[in-house]
Amino acid sequence: MNLRAKLSIYCAILYKFADKILLPKEMGTKLSVNINKIATIRNARGGNTPDVVQVAIDCETFGADGITVHPRPDERHITEADVMALSGQVKTEFNIEGYPNERFMALLKAVRPAQATLVPDPPHVLTSNAGWNTIKEADFLKQIISEIKELGIRTSLFIETDGEMIKKAAELSVDRIEFYTGPYADLFETDKEAAVAPYRDAAKIADACGLEINAGHDLNLKNLRFFRENIPNLAEVSIGHALVSDAIYLGLENTVMMYKRELEE
Repeated sequence: MNLRAKLSIYCAILYKFADKILLPKEMGTKLSVNINKIATIRNARGGNTPDVVQVAIDCETFGADGITVHPRPDERHITEADVMALSGQVKTEFNIEGYPNERFMALLKAVRPAQATLVPDPPHVLTSNAGWNTIKEADFLKQIISEIKELGIRTSLFIETDGEMIKKAAELSVDRIEFYTGPYADLFETDKEAAVAPYRDAAKIADACGLEINAGHDLNLKNLRFFRENIPNLAEVSIGHALVSDAIYLGLENTVMMYKRELEE
């Protein structure tokens, strides 16, 4: 019996009992603040206002458990220079997202963040809006994940709720998956139970396969608590657009604290 067959059997058995055998969480669900939008505002005018490094420091002071950036090739928000500057200042977990091309890998080698979140974005997309096809891209991802883990960096794959894709991700030896939660957010206002159901089922599969779970995309103060309550093994959420938008009205310190409260038990 090959490795994939053994892993599929193992996942199936644990999936059956996942409600009773959930992996323990580390200190609850962590909040990583994505500061891309801060850089977008700065770049719209030029100069260094707002200062993305100072905002990252402030978010940590206000209670954020980590800082996330996505340095895209066109540098329309976070730049390579920002990544280098942040690497010396972020004291919590530093998470760098991106498509794993040569440029991205070079940044990881230079910075050695706590986590690298791999996304399948082509260069022209406005925002990450789909997960990896882990079956089709298995050979590519397996090599990349191995290289990143050799650097001592935790790996995460941006992924949707397809069970087979999740099982394949486990075979690739990735540490975590990050659920693309756009579909959840789109459906939440009209039918929140239907919105969360695929993620609840997918989380059981991931948990049974030994994968830790992150989540991100369009999570906000209205839908975050319900998602967290239904994904009891949720390790981390990465939130940027909604949090920065809320901060315009509520203030950054208050907003970070409000999002943290939504993640409390």
